[in-house]
Amino acid sequence: MSTSSLLTSLFRYKAWANDELFAAAAALEDGAHAEALHGVIRILNHIHVVDSIFAAHLQGREHGYAATNTPETPALADLRAAVSETDAWYLAHVAGLDEQGLAQRLDFVFTDGGHGSMSREEMLMHVITHGGYHRGAAGRILAQQDIAPPRDLYTRFLHDSQPARRAAD
Repeated sequence: MSTSSLLTSLFRYKAWANDELFAAAAALEDGAHAEALHGVIRILNHIHVVDSIFAAHLQGREHGYAATNTPETPALADLRAAVSETDAWYLAHVAGLDEQGLAQRLDFVFTDGGHGSMSREEMLMHVITHGGYHRGAAGRILAQQDIAPPRDLYTRFLHDSQPARRAAD
């Protein structure tokens, strides 16, 4: 498997995991879980802002964020739509990269003003791992509200999306 095809699979997994988590988080919208819902949205918004910042770095453009979260808290449905768009952008971006493009090193500025330099491949892996880390934190909030969090596992994604992988030899 090439790096490019692995990244495509990982970004498909990320979009799938995001969809599952947003669906589970909707169970908090009943009014009885306002504080927990706010916490989950803040985490999901942070993931989205960081994804957006790195998408801007990958495109060589300004991102317009002063921090890794926004002062306002979006509605869950609005955030879900924005995350879906960003997930689609990453899938298209990865599809257009070859090994040389993945290896290209880009310089950028973090929101704290510090300078950074990473390859596209490193940036893409950061987006994948960063999102997974924080989805776990959001899932923990769901569990504390007696809502089963999605099983955010790459192996589950692979077997759900490609059932033939579960077939016995």
